[in-house]
Amino acid sequence: MQIIDRYLLRQFVQTFLICYVSLVGLYIVIDAFAHLDNFMEAAEVEGGLASLMISYYAYQSLAFFNLTSGMLALIAGMFTVTWIQRHNEMTALMAAGIPRIRVVKPVLIAAASMSLIAVANRELVIPCFREKLSRTTTDLVGDKAQELEPQYDCQTDVLICGRSTFAAEKRISEPHFTLPAELSLHGRDLVAENAFHRPAENDRPAGYLLVDVRQPKNIASLPSLLLDEKRVIITPCDEPQWLKRDECFLVSNVTFDQLSDGHGWKQYASTYQLIGGLRNPSLDFGAGIRVAIHSRIVSPFLDITLLFLGMPLVLTRENRNVFAAIGLCILVVSVFVLLTLVLQHLGSSYYLSPSLAAWAPLMLFVPAAVWMAGNMWE
Repeated sequence: MQIIDRYLLRQFVQTFLICYVSLVGLYIVIDAFAHLDNFMEAAEVEGGLASLMISYYAYQSLAFFNLTSGMLALIAGMFTVTWIQRHNEMTALMAAGIPRIRVVKPVLIAAASMSLIAVANRELVIPCFREKLSRTTTDLVGDKAQELEPQYDCQTDVLICGRSTFAAEKRISEPHFTLPAELSLHGRDLVAENAFHRPAENDRPAGYLLVDVRQPKNIASLPSLLLDEKRVIITPCDEPQWLKRDECFLVSNVTFDQLSDGHGWKQYASTYQLIGGLRNPSLDFGAGIRVAIHSRIVSPFLDITLLFLGMPLVLTRENRNVFAAIGLCILVVSVFVLLTLVLQHLGSSYYLSPSLAAWAPLMLFVPAAVWMAGNMWE
């Protein structure tokens, strides 16, 4: 690596970090002051205001990086190139016979690396902290009641309803499950005081443990109910070893996270987990998830395309004004992001196929990026 490469890389990394820290800091200051009362209330349970806020915003910074990495890489790249042009370093290098593309090569590599780091962050890091990231400032500890939107288990046709959910305990308050005709031997309604999600363990499948069952009455004397020769409602009559007399178990592959925080689960799950959700017979994801999966696959290519759209605007114009470069960058990013979001919305609304909605931005912008980047090779 030559001296000029190290110089450009250092300038790129510094600019990227300054922009990222500045934006994150601005977000933290605004959000923290707006929700300071919630933090102080939760700190009484957690035991420290500072540690609670640091923990919360540390997790949020991961999601913030995922959202802004592509735009910040372009800003850092354009600023770096503008900086060396401003001080006539680009002119000196080209006068020495070094082609323009060789000068900006380390900047392009650094920007592409940031895109790969963002992919690793999204697929490997964020899913590990999905539960923490899904917490809002109104429910920092997970002990606040959250509204439960009714959801069907498409595998068993059971409608899962309830008064509210509590994330910390994975609990549904006052669950009211409506059973299909095939499972209505003891009545169509399954009502209890609480329901707790339990993962699969040994011979017990995943599902919801209902405590203090109100309907049907005398649950301990009723047999379990089967659907396609598989137990769906398990009663103490058949499993007295792990079910009390006022309990029963509903077998379901709908997890508590998918039930209580569907949007957060979809946003912070890895692509592998989203694909697994599509294959889950209990879930019925719409076109939006399919668009999201295709968009994640194409996102590194979109970041690189955006880079090759923005960099030529600085290089070919020999622009020495930093603020003009930032203005051009904002314009390019705005048009690019706006059109991408519009196409994704059309795919989620079934106006376009999910694959076309996600890949269409590449089809539209790659030819323009190739044409605009032609002068970079000179």
